[in-house]
Amino acid sequence: MKFSDDALELISRIKKRYPEGKQKSALLPVLHLAQAEFGGWLSSETMDYVATILNILPVEVYEVASFYSMFNLTPVGKCVIEVCRTGPCWLLGAEDIVNYLESKLGIKVGQTTADGMFTLKTVECLAACGTAPVIQLGETYLENMNIEKVDKMLSDCRANVKEPISHWDKKHIKSVK
Repeated sequence: MKFSDDALELISRIKKRYPEGKQKSALLPVLHLAQAEFGGWLSSETMDYVATILNILPVEVYEVASFYSMFNLTPVGKCVIEVCRTGPCWLLGAEDIVNYLESKLGIKVGQTTADGMFTLKTVECLAACGTAPVIQLGETYLENMNIEKVDKMLSDCRANVKEPISHWDKKHIKSVK
């Protein structure tokens, strides 16, 4: 396991933003890069590698990666569907959307479809309460969602996805050169 040369160059630049001995401050962007480079999720081996790169303890990486819902600790589908489950979204139909997605995809929250296409997650506030219910698909917010829009989202994903959709896509690595 090794980061690409582009990612290593970026990590070096990120680490330079922080004073000596404060490499842990670079952990979030490095975890995003690791997830993008190593299949859309963070294995224990990947997290150990990140710890080595940043010269911190593996447990420091585990505690951060397990805290934030943006990091996947198990393999995920090409399309990770994250449905906001906080008050405004739930009151305006997110629960119905989750139930519909579970039925339509044949999975429960936290699971991935057998074809590896979709992973369904519920997450805390996506900060778009005025346009609830909200789904995050990769970096895209889908607002004012309803069953019809969910069906279109699923259809669009099936038609257009060739690479995993993640929060931190490989394009970010290239765009910061």
